[in-house]
Amino acid sequence: MFEEIYLGIDIGGTNIKIGLVSKSGKLLKKFIFPTPKKRADIIDKICSQVNLLKTRFKVKALGIGMPGPVDSINGIVRYLPNLPGWENVKLKAIFEKKLLIPVTVDNDVNFMGLAEYNFGAAGKSRNCVCLTLGTGVGGCLILEGKIYHGSTMNAGEIGHMPISIDGPRCGCKARGCLEAYVGNTRIIALAKKVFKKKVSLEELSIMAKRNNKKAAAVWEQVADYLSVALTSVVNLINPDTIVIGGGVAKSGKVLMSRLKKQIIKRAMKAATKNLKIVFASLGNDSGIIGAGYAASLSTRKNAQKK
Repeated sequence: MFEEIYLGIDIGGTNIKIGLVSKSGKLLKKFIFPTPKKRADIIDKICSQVNLLKTRFKVKALGIGMPGPVDSINGIVRYLPNLPGWENVKLKAIFEKKLLIPVTVDNDVNFMGLAEYNFGAAGKSRNCVCLTLGTGVGGCLILEGKIYHGSTMNAGEIGHMPISIDGPRCGCKARGCLEAYVGNTRIIALAKKVFKKKVSLEELSIMAKRNNKKAAAVWEQVADYLSVALTSVVNLINPDTIVIGGGVAKSGKVLMSRLKKQIIKRAMKAATKNLKIVFASLGNDSGIIGAGYAASLSTRKNAQKK
């Protein structure tokens, strides 16, 4: 039996991932199962899996990453854009009552950022911006070593920063958001225009790495859109590191090279003096590692108060 095991859970629209995480942030074991459609079924499935793990391991606490806005202080899920029936759900209270262990709840990208900041690509950063590019664009701000949640727990929504006065309609109903330009569906639509046929993101990345000029041009356009939003972030927050994760990160040097050049070109010189822009290093495990580590931090913090 391991000592001081923490469970990190990452709830996605397709799969739910559960990881056994040590207090030092090491992923010891991982389990993946399909996400049920109904909220009650999701909660029941997680409870049954956690109770099973509790019979085998000494589980001290649980961290849960949710794909949407979360009141992390009270453990309330405000809503989930891609999962219905999650409006103002007191998830922390529900799981603590059912599982009888401490529970920490936050946005999944905040947990991804926490993992990359402490154990991944962010290195020895003090002020870090993490974003994931997938179906949507999520963000996490770590300022002076701590996740910055904002006054209403909604900070870090980089995907909904407007980069145009009047642009494509975004899923949030506004126009011109970054997500409306660089979400997966938008990139695939752009590639289809260029190649006159449907091309997957993976194919687009492979072609770009093989010096296909059309594929490279698509990724460069994505980089240009990204650079507009991230230049504003750089000028406003002055981070020392930007970490980029998600499927788009597989595009490699083509996107990264263009992105760096554009941000240095657009941003104030003083703000880019020590700036590093890197791809995430923990891959798909970052969410569960961050969730488990957050649970360990919360447990230690509460122990100090007693």
